[in-house]
Amino acid sequence: MNIGFLGLGTMGAPMARNLLKAGYSLRVWNRSRGPVDALAAEGATPTASPAQAALGVDVLIAMLADDDTSRTVLCDGGALHALTRGAIVVNMATVSLDFAREIRAQCETLGLRYLAAPVLGRVNVAEAGKLNVLVAGEASVIDTVQPLFDVLGQRTWRFGDTPEQANVVKLASNFMIASAIESMSEAAALAQGHGVASSDFLEMVTSTVFNTPAYTGYGGAISKQVFEPAGFKLALGAKDVRLALLAGEAANVPMPFASVLRDNHLDSLAHDEGQLDWAALSRVARRRAGLPRGQSKGNDEN
Repeated sequence: MNIGFLGLGTMGAPMARNLLKAGYSLRVWNRSRGPVDALAAEGATPTASPAQAALGVDVLIAMLADDDTSRTVLCDGGALHALTRGAIVVNMATVSLDFAREIRAQCETLGLRYLAAPVLGRVNVAEAGKLNVLVAGEASVIDTVQPLFDVLGQRTWRFGDTPEQANVVKLASNFMIASAIESMSEAAALAQGHGVASSDFLEMVTSTVFNTPAYTGYGGAISKQVFEPAGFKLALGAKDVRLALLAGEAANVPMPFASVLRDNHLDSLAHDEGQLDWAALSRVARRRAGLPRGQSKGNDEN
């Protein structure tokens, strides 16, 4: 199976590398050349454009940042038109439901088979090939690419025959992650406001009642107040909360807490924190509580 891979960022690069290690033939493209050259040194075929990456492949995987980037690369960049009829497009990006429908319609017009397959997991999980793959689309098409998902993830979760069903599951999941970050941030600020070290509080809750990856991973970053390098940028989290609100509006589903999260993300973006790790959202609660920005013990500034 020949594979084209578009987007070699913090998540895409380790995913592509795992496919290479599994023995698949891989054509790769990225906006910046460094990741392409790195994978070429490991056996991938470097390409100069999205369309070139799509030439002659059976499956084209896209792991791009957002709607605009995906549209630019897949549509304007000629990738879809370069594919042969019957090829499979697997969009693993977190995108809006409107764009998911748009790209599905374009693929149908071109005689391409389309799946949405966003993933859950941070960079270290991608490197280990332990992502959770959330997929929707025609069952037979999923069956065809299942061996690829088995390389990339520890489990594939199927959510229906319509690709955008996987996209809404991813948006709902990321809304819950944002909620976890926000609740930890406010709770830690509350504890610190009464003289309890926020790091001690977070160690306790993430070791007991909230001993799950979302809490332990982001809780550790909040505890240390270390947000670089970013495993997942706050600006992307803000985008996902906004898309969750739009999805809710489309189905008349009220999401009042998502509105709070949107505003808090805007606060963080206004303070130029968009390129930091998503856990930097905790700075909003700290600022509002008048707490020091850095790591602290009790109410001492260190």
